[in-house]
Amino acid sequence: MTTSFLSTKELQEKRVKYVPKGVSNGNLNIAHKASGATITDIDGNDWIDFAGAIGTLNVGHSHPKVTAAVKEQVERFLHPGFNVMMYEGYITLAEKLCQITPGDFEKQAIFFNSGAEAVENAIKISRRYTGRQAVVSFVRGYHGRTNLTMGMTSKVKPYKFGFGPFAPEIYQAPFPYVYQKPSEMTDEAYIDMKIEEFKDFFIATVAPESVACIVMEPVQGEGGFIIPPKKFVQAVREFCTENGIVFVADEIQTGFGRTGKLFAIEHFDVTPDLMTVSKSLAAGLPLSGVVGKTEILNEAGPGELGGTYSGSPVACAAALAVIDIMEEEKLVGKSEVIGQKIEAKLQELAEKYDYVGEIRRLGSMVAVEIVEDRLSKKPNKAKTSEIVTYANDNGLLLLSAGLKGNVIRFLAPLVITDEELEKGFAILEKSFQ
Repeated sequence: MTTSFLSTKELQEKRVKYVPKGVSNGNLNIAHKASGATITDIDGNDWIDFAGAIGTLNVGHSHPKVTAAVKEQVERFLHPGFNVMMYEGYITLAEKLCQITPGDFEKQAIFFNSGAEAVENAIKISRRYTGRQAVVSFVRGYHGRTNLTMGMTSKVKPYKFGFGPFAPEIYQAPFPYVYQKPSEMTDEAYIDMKIEEFKDFFIATVAPESVACIVMEPVQGEGGFIIPPKKFVQAVREFCTENGIVFVADEIQTGFGRTGKLFAIEHFDVTPDLMTVSKSLAAGLPLSGVVGKTEILNEAGPGELGGTYSGSPVACAAALAVIDIMEEEKLVGKSEVIGQKIEAKLQELAEKYDYVGEIRRLGSMVAVEIVEDRLSKKPNKAKTSEIVTYANDNGLLLLSAGLKGNVIRFLAPLVITDEELEKGFAILEKSFQ
């Protein structure tokens, strides 16, 4: 492949002409190379990455062990198709995931291409196992852009508007948002109320006997990094057990060390029946999976699950390298340290600016609410957009989130250096100014 000598402006013009505007771009520069938590564009400018390809790069850009594993696999073969002829990488990765995911029971794992595809297959598998049809997700949840996962996703614009009709038998249950609770209520009273609302939902909206699975993000990602109280998550788990419902933890954004545990669900002292994984699983290569109880996964017959590119051997090689790197470089522990540093910087900013609302985090999955003022807690989408736009124009890749677009989220690679963090913080400070 020859190197392009087109300018940034020429490539931006081609992008407008040949790529639909439906694909959004937070940053309009052109990546040339990347390493760790820094991307260099074709003009030689460096960009500190606090976005991580929306949480895909926990081991960083172009980790040498990942690129070496990919090169070695590419030289042997690209894709015999696991359904046609098996290969070792798929089987070994399935074994590894069964070993490292929570749950002291027999497990199996199956691989796909994208997070949405993993969620769809977790639902297929749950329906096959239970003989039921209904699927329950949660308000503010995000699970993908396919037709079924759009139906499960809360935010109408830009994810769902004009793209229906959606698959039937999908219901969204209430989910706690402690920061926005009524001021007169204690946290404990609010949590108890939300648990009761959750149970009432299965009286007023859908019968538990009809529900195949409940799909929950242990921390809501696109919804604004909303961390549910442990008591609520445990109540959902208990409800699933009592009613024969498959409990699915969607760990696509929260997995592989992001929250200071290998998987976020470990913070809540519950074990899911099935778990979906993707994003940081393969360091940027398309790969996703469903892992969980053998009795559930093994219910479908031959040919009922799979896909042409599912479990690409190149992506499996990358994923095996990722799991080794997580352990060798102690990235789960490092995630907590990074999170503490980001939180400390945000606390500094909170002392200067009264539009800084709640700062919340689990590990290095950190978010800050931008509000009109701390008393009203009214979302300030315009200020959020100003901050994120300035950052993306001045050397820092930064993302917003939240149902009302007023949350800034941090998904920096877990290999980020102190120097990269400090450079990012300096730009962040100017963005808030």
